[in-house]
Amino acid sequence: MTKADKIFIDMCQDILTNGTSTEGEKVRPHWEDGTSAYTIKKFGVVNRYDLSEEFPIMTLRRTALKSATDEMLWIWQKKSNNIHDLHSHVWDEWADENGSIGKAYGYQMGVRHQYKEGMMDQVDRVIYDLKNNPFSRRIMTNIYVHQDLHEMNLYPCAYSMTFNVTQKPGDDKLTLNAILNQRSQDVLAANNWNVVQYAVLMHMLAQVCDMKVGELVHVIADAHIYDRHVPLIKELISRDGFAAPKFHLNPDIHDFYQFTRNDVSLEGYETGPQIADIPIDRKSVV
Repeated sequence: MTKADKIFIDMCQDILTNGTSTEGEKVRPHWEDGTSAYTIKKFGVVNRYDLSEEFPIMTLRRTALKSATDEMLWIWQKKSNNIHDLHSHVWDEWADENGSIGKAYGYQMGVRHQYKEGMMDQVDRVIYDLKNNPFSRRIMTNIYVHQDLHEMNLYPCAYSMTFNVTQKPGDDKLTLNAILNQRSQDVLAANNWNVVQYAVLMHMLAQVCDMKVGELVHVIADAHIYDRHVPLIKELISRDGFAAPKFHLNPDIHDFYQFTRNDVSLEGYETGPQIADIPIDRKSVV
């Protein structure tokens, strides 16, 4: 069993045991049959993953590494808000007739801002600071832009990354750490997916900036399990996991904009069976 498996199991058990229910409350999400989609939720979940120890991918069931990476690069590298730039179809229901999801996610990453050093978007600003001012406490991104919310087809869930660089005594290289802030998360559908995405991002940025990876801290304001997911979660966390696989990133790439989903791979990735036909409420991403 991987450390990510253990963290996931502990989190789910905590939500199921100590969480609060929204049943009977006025909720936005509904199932396809029109029934309200209630949740058991826990406020303020904080999970820590030491990327220097192992790559935080679950083995209880398979997480699609390349697809998760592709979506992360769609936002952070392509800075796109168009589903035609993405290989998967996860975002199709949010897109308009032209494929746009509005001024959300990648759109915000591509907006250029005036800094003392010149015009940069948020991604280029992060890379610039990591290379030129790594011990700054101001290295962060934020895509929850209130003035543009009315033009987003969905509000961002994972909305902010804060990077912090440390140096352990005796180490030649700096260590890259980060906090991922997420306002809301469907635990069954998206938890490990998001963790894997931002772990890959940290590995890529660390390589580009000649650093080592450190801790990824995942902060979730509202971590929830949908009512129709509870039996699936209980079965999933009862499984035995497998040993952690070894993560590989193409060592020849040192420009963030040259990475593709094919530059990541896992060695020795064994998993339990996938869960088929997970009930998804309409507009469940938010």
